[in-house]
Amino acid sequence: MEELLRTNDITLIPLARAVLADEGIDSFELDVNMSVLEGSIGILPRRLMVRSSQIDVARKVLRDYGVTFED
Repeated sequence: MEELLRTNDITLIPLARAVLADEGIDSFELDVNMSVLEGSIGILPRRLMVRSSQIDVARKVLRDYGVTFED
């Protein structure tokens, strides 16, 4: 698995996961428990992972949908 995006924005991961799921791309969210433990401060980012074989397609899908992120 490869990291698709990393963010502190709590709304971005669910949006990205929904968009990817509509395209048939499986994703997995990391660091959820760490983010919950730190409370609502929002200093610990969450990461969204996808299969290495789907990373390029996932990036394109999110960009086409208007999601901005760093490679």
